[in-house]
Amino acid sequence: MAQPEEHEIEALLATALELAAAARVAIMPHFRSPALNAENKLSQGFDPVTLADRAAEEAMRAILARRRPDDAVVGEEFGDTAGASGFTWLLDPIDGTRAFLSGAPTWGVLIAVANGDGPFLGVIDQPFIQERFVGRPGAAWTVGPSGRHSLRTRPPRPLSEAILFSTFPEVGTADERKGFEALSQKVRLTRYGMDCYAYALVAAGQIDLVVEAGLYPFDVAAPTAVIEAAGGIVTDWRGRSAQAGGRVIAAANAEIHAAAIEVLARVPEAG
Repeated sequence: MAQPEEHEIEALLATALELAAAARVAIMPHFRSPALNAENKLSQGFDPVTLADRAAEEAMRAILARRRPDDAVVGEEFGDTAGASGFTWLLDPIDGTRAFLSGAPTWGVLIAVANGDGPFLGVIDQPFIQERFVGRPGAAWTVGPSGRHSLRTRPPRPLSEAILFSTFPEVGTADERKGFEALSQKVRLTRYGMDCYAYALVAAGQIDLVVEAGLYPFDVAAPTAVIEAAGGIVTDWRGRSAQAGGRVIAAANAEIHAAAIEVLARVPEAG
């Protein structure tokens, strides 16, 4: 599928930024509120959802219904809505609900637009610190307390000098944890539990790798668009498309991606 025309990209970007602003308004009254409660979506384990998650997705869907009624929508809380335009919005109203519940500002709002070739426009928004990361064909930038700056991923370096982030060890099967640990032993520094903010740090040129498993399409679409626009790479652990989620690696450049894949590709395919 051909890349959208410039006027289409600009219209989609304007809508994406409107969605991010609406999500901020819906979420912030709940963050660090003593009245905040969470429901568990799992019978075993803990996958929380809050009133803030639902309010933010409802606010974003209302805008799309008004401004982009022919587009498809895939959201974490309210499922899929079919469309006829060829564009699909992927929404994660709060990526990192565990962090949200804990009062840590590493959660974020994820908004992406995809066509048949995958996500090409993405927003990672952190409402509390008012920092927003945006990627679109040909440009990536951040807007926040320090102003607006272009995004560019880190240049190549040996794996032994790399910085790796992940939600592990809380995420993943036993085999996936072993693969991650093998990679972690080869890098300079490993940090945990940063949710979508870790992907933003790849795009900003601060870290080299993010490695995760068990992801959904709405978890990875916006980070993919932002990181690729900033010069990085997002794939699965075999170097294939990560659009479906699952095992995902985000890398600052082709060289560090290849070095990490050499380790992760030894993990058996998921059954």
